[in-house]
Amino acid sequence: MTVVAGGATTGWAVTGVLGIPISYLAVAVVLAVFSVGYTAMSRRIVNAGAFYSYITRGLGRIPGVAAAFVALLSYNSMQIGLFGGFGPVLAGLVSDRLGFDAPWWLYAFVAWAVIGVLGVLRVDVNGWVLAVLLVAEIAIALVYAAVELAHPAGHRVTYDSLAVSWLWNSDIGAGLAVAVAGFVGFEATAVYAEETKDPRRTVPRATYLALLVIGLLYAGSSWAMSVAAGPDTIVARAKAESTELMFNLVSPHLHRVWLDIGHILFVTSLFAALLAFHNTAARYSFALGRERVLPAWLGRTGANNAPKWGSISQTVLAGVALAVYAATGLDPIVYLFFWLTVLGGLGVLILMFATSIAVVAFFAREDQQAGTSIWSTTIAPTIASLALGSMLWLTLAKYDVLLGVADPSSRAPVVLPSLFGVAAIAGAVWAIIIKTTRPAIYRSIGLGATTATAAPRIAAELSTDGVR
Repeated sequence: MTVVAGGATTGWAVTGVLGIPISYLAVAVVLAVFSVGYTAMSRRIVNAGAFYSYITRGLGRIPGVAAAFVALLSYNSMQIGLFGGFGPVLAGLVSDRLGFDAPWWLYAFVAWAVIGVLGVLRVDVNGWVLAVLLVAEIAIALVYAAVELAHPAGHRVTYDSLAVSWLWNSDIGAGLAVAVAGFVGFEATAVYAEETKDPRRTVPRATYLALLVIGLLYAGSSWAMSVAAGPDTIVARAKAESTELMFNLVSPHLHRVWLDIGHILFVTSLFAALLAFHNTAARYSFALGRERVLPAWLGRTGANNAPKWGSISQTVLAGVALAVYAATGLDPIVYLFFWLTVLGGLGVLILMFATSIAVVAFFAREDQQAGTSIWSTTIAPTIASLALGSMLWLTLAKYDVLLGVADPSSRAPVVLPSLFGVAAIAGAVWAIIIKTTRPAIYRSIGLGATTATAAPRIAAELSTDGVR
């Protein structure tokens, strides 16, 4: 619901690109190919900072730390940006149903406080609760889509937004970036390889099933909206109605209770996403603190084994960002929800591109495990790196379209993506400093949970052998 009701509609409104539905399908296919090598590497390496550790083991420690800094910026951007969707959506729902008017940032700060406490206490939403909510979201999205297709604009079902020709449109980079942002989070399946009975089968199945379900759901639901609104008016209506577009399209044909259920699930999906990305950002900070790449206190856990200080640092950062947006009065849907979530998606796209290259490099110099094929270690990762690299190039080339910036003098289309270059350079420089000043710590980068035992051994080796 976060992606369909929020991401797709805001994507149309800001970019003006009709081909967002076909973009979801294209990205799903590319990520399926990417997952072949990604899941193969997950069987060899387990670390809370998955992309960071994979790139470190495949391309080296300096690129690995650079990737870690990019990951921190990406996941923090994604998490903070989601507050810009949660606050206005809940504020609008409460105002409409209860008649109580309050600024969006009040609801955002309430969610911020609750998530901060849950993160420190390591309280996550029960798996069965998430399962029920997920099934309910899929069901309501399918009901809405069926109603929309049953009432097409002009009494004719059109396929304009699913036309493959959109993939060759000059502005498709913006559509692909919107789609990539919708898939961020699917990569977490590989993190749990060691916790499954049969990771060789379970992790790939979970990854591909996730891509199949959400890919078809995103594409189908957004296409249905374009049919109900009409391909000629979907962009204009998205600009006028924002995240209410999906609900407005079905409201003449469904009882109000269906709309209330949809709105509630929209809010709960945003909250679940906020909590999930909070935990992801906290674990990246924890992973880097544990390996002494960042201050060691970030790698400390609380009594319940939660990444305490990683969680607190993310909460503080999000609080500062929310205060800035509340004070400036910027439109939270466009400048917080959309701009920051697609910025986070761009960062994850960069990480996936680098990871595909790292997979090839890793298996090229490591002994392959029995049953690991050249398809999963070389061919698929190479294809994925070419596809992801092309998507990255198209996105950067049309970043002004992605942001909906019409003013050619605006620096936002240059400044925002450049932040990842700054983060990568800062990470690389910091890795070089660590290598020079703390060689034992440098040698343990990327070792994950074994860092604590590896560092003393490496220090002993360095006292006689020097830095290798």
